[in-house]
Amino acid sequence: MASGKRKEMVLLAARAGRYREYAPPPTLRRHFSRLWSHALHNGPPAMVAIVPDGYCDVLWIDGRLVVAGPDRTAAFPVIQPGATVTGARFAPGAAAPWLKTPLSELVGCSVPLADIGRKDTAEFEARLANCPDPSAAMALFGRLLEGTACDAEEPARDAATIFAAADSGRPASGLLDRLGMSERQLRRRCHHHFGYGAKTLERIRRFQRFLDLCRKSGTMPLARLALEAGFADQPHMTREVGELSTLTPAVILDQLGVRKRGD
Repeated sequence: MASGKRKEMVLLAARAGRYREYAPPPTLRRHFSRLWSHALHNGPPAMVAIVPDGYCDVLWIDGRLVVAGPDRTAAFPVIQPGATVTGARFAPGAAAPWLKTPLSELVGCSVPLADIGRKDTAEFEARLANCPDPSAAMALFGRLLEGTACDAEEPARDAATIFAAADSGRPASGLLDRLGMSERQLRRRCHHHFGYGAKTLERIRRFQRFLDLCRKSGTMPLARLALEAGFADQPHMTREVGELSTLTPAVILDQLGVRKRGD
């Protein structure tokens, strides 16, 4: 298949269905930054791209609880048309303690929660399976997570600081003095809590800034988008966006721009 045709057929997840985010209840906010649901459109199956964002999620999908580890590049899972996926996005620094697993072991993987050693997984799955209504399933999903939060380890504060720096575009080099770490220690902490090093996290969060800008403007020139997102120039943006998503900036802008929101 020609590269151009393949890119046109790929849909970002946000364009493949109805995606909604919810603030977690107070008891979960230390551990989870968002609860969310994604109802996919009915119709012919599409190639859906799940692009990297620097996070790790717990999903309720196809009758199973699954941990979706952090991604370095876009993933293309097979999801049935019309399916609804419910998820909880870990707060930065919360996933590894909660899962008792370094995220470096989960990069690019979707792993059944039971395989990570959560003994209550089967009970949770049975209760969610008896809750066919998506809204009720979301509410139950949140309550089940609340029941585990009291026993979960505290999120790592230094990981939250590292993530905030990457999210704002500040270079990782400035963190060493603030955190009292060596470069080796910073690399080790990043791999434990994010699955990869600080530079990769910076690239991914810059890419996410680009996506946010695309959602807010359907008319901004690509060269300006590149500078606003923090890329060196438009060719740099084109290269990075292609490596992380397989799509061009123009295709992403067309899918996410404000002129598409009414679809």
